[in-house]
Amino acid sequence: MPANKVQTYKLAKNLEISRAITGLWQIADMEKDGNTLDPVRTSQFMVPYAEAGLNTFDMADHYGSAEIIAGTFKKNLGEGTKTRLLTKWVPKPGPVSREQVREAVQARLDRLQAKKVDLLQYHAWKFSNPYWLDALIYLQELKEEGLIRAIGTTNFDTAHLRIAKSSGVDLVSNQISYSLVDRRGGGQMADYCDANGIAILAYGTLCGGFISKKWLGKSEPTGDGLSNWSLMKYKRFIDSAGGWAKFQNLLEVLNKVSEEADRSISTVASKYQLGQKAVGAVIIGARLGENAHIADSSSIFTFDLSTSQKSRIQSSIELFDSIAGDCGDEYRKPPYLTASGDLSHHLETFPPVYQPTIKGEIQQINSGTPWESLAGYSRALKIGNRILLSG
Repeated sequence: MPANKVQTYKLAKNLEISRAITGLWQIADMEKDGNTLDPVRTSQFMVPYAEAGLNTFDMADHYGSAEIIAGTFKKNLGEGTKTRLLTKWVPKPGPVSREQVREAVQARLDRLQAKKVDLLQYHAWKFSNPYWLDALIYLQELKEEGLIRAIGTTNFDTAHLRIAKSSGVDLVSNQISYSLVDRRGGGQMADYCDANGIAILAYGTLCGGFISKKWLGKSEPTGDGLSNWSLMKYKRFIDSAGGWAKFQNLLEVLNKVSEEADRSISTVASKYQLGQKAVGAVIIGARLGENAHIADSSSIFTFDLSTSQKSRIQSSIELFDSIAGDCGDEYRKPPYLTASGDLSHHLETFPPVYQPTIKGEIQQINSGTPWESLAGYSRALKIGNRILLSG
């Protein structure tokens, strides 16, 4: 398919991406047995994506060797394809220094074999301590230094996205779970992003592969029927949204639209998501060397959904229950909508937010900010049953 069929989106002045991004998170699943993929051989499977105009790839520091594979591709095979490599920094919760942030960015540059990270997306596990804002401000400094082309966030809720943006961090994107099953990316998140020039990069749009004809009319999978981490994760989303019967109803509606449009169910779902407010791109996962859906991804841009078709899809998703909370809450509070149902495969422990100093019946809790020593505030005292706050 000609490369010019794929639409692009201008994330920043010097950063244009394809509106269908190829996600490389499944590299981690492919390497979970401890066998690392050969970067030279595996990078060759990225060539047909780029040649089709699908020249934007999304990865992270914890997606196995995805950064190394992508960097190898761009250096050896991706010249002339305007390839864009988007990655993430997902540090463990706790204090962060300028030096640690610089080391993290340099590690991304080394693995990508690049002088500048196209888009560095930051994930915070908790917002209960302002360390997350420190990290973003230090990233902003490195952007101004020239090591980062653009800064984004991933799995931020609306309130903390607003805080970051108003604190002077030049955010261009927020990557969140957003699909026909998980509608949290609409409403206040979409409104804020649209008003502030922040693009939603929607992942999970195909629910890990569940939104496909393969699952139409099938009985509910359990246990061995969930063959990879993505399926295990998004089955939890389907359960939280009302269950298998409601999901099958959605697939039936999508199937009728797909027959009318002569496109796959997955393509119809991706097209619908691209039409939502503030959505800059959808991220479609790939298992390099195993499953390629290049024709499907490219065909998103060769048709339009009619008003009637969009209305029928909308009616089917309105039958779902709402996923609780705001975007990203599935990583911060129960029920954890992850592959394992908790954070065990992400984190060992959460460090305490604050360490109290106990003097008799008085507990002093400091925030860790410089204001404590300079001005004597940003702290709390617990005296018996009373809590006194300053700052």
